[in-house]
Amino acid sequence: MSNQTVGKAYELSDANVADLCDAAESAILDGGGFGWLRPPPRALLERYWRGVLLVPERELFVGRFDGRIVGSAQLVRPPKNNEAHQQIATITTNFVAPWARGHGLARDLTMACERAAKRHGVWFINLDVRETQKAAIQLYESFGYECWGTNPNYAVVNGKKIAGRYYTKDLRKVSKLKRSAKTPSRKKAGVKKALNK
Repeated sequence: MSNQTVGKAYELSDANVADLCDAAESAILDGGGFGWLRPPPRALLERYWRGVLLVPERELFVGRFDGRIVGSAQLVRPPKNNEAHQQIATITTNFVAPWARGHGLARDLTMACERAAKRHGVWFINLDVRETQKAAIQLYESFGYECWGTNPNYAVVNGKKIAGRYYTKDLRKVSKLKRSAKTPSRKKAGVKKALNK
């Protein structure tokens, strides 16, 4: 039986970095490499992952499957000097290695980013994705992300231009919906009381 977990990475051991590099290389070769078209030199990829933890506005969440890191997502908040955007964050590098997909890790990574965003007082989460990444689009739309626009010149892959979609989600709406679903209004509660008498 397999086990899976998702959590925030506070530090990365050499084995963790190796796992992240392996997973990222697999995702890149499968076409979902958050910008890279071919795996970069391993030393560059290792420096990238170690550097993520050094940026105060970035939180790295990792997904583990059978004890190994197989995917990640990052919640990126604006720097302190950008006061106008303090309630806005971005989800980026949300990927799962192809051989570990189908177990809900992408969903769990997205949920971890959303929970962290709420703890930071974020109102809106933005993200973007290539139109060719159908599974990612389906996931985000199932989570209530709204596509607000497309860029027909988002990326060029193998000499072919690829459109990209831009999404946003209002976390305040979600909280209000959950509260109203859990707590009946006073009017409804009064009607229920009257019916039970």
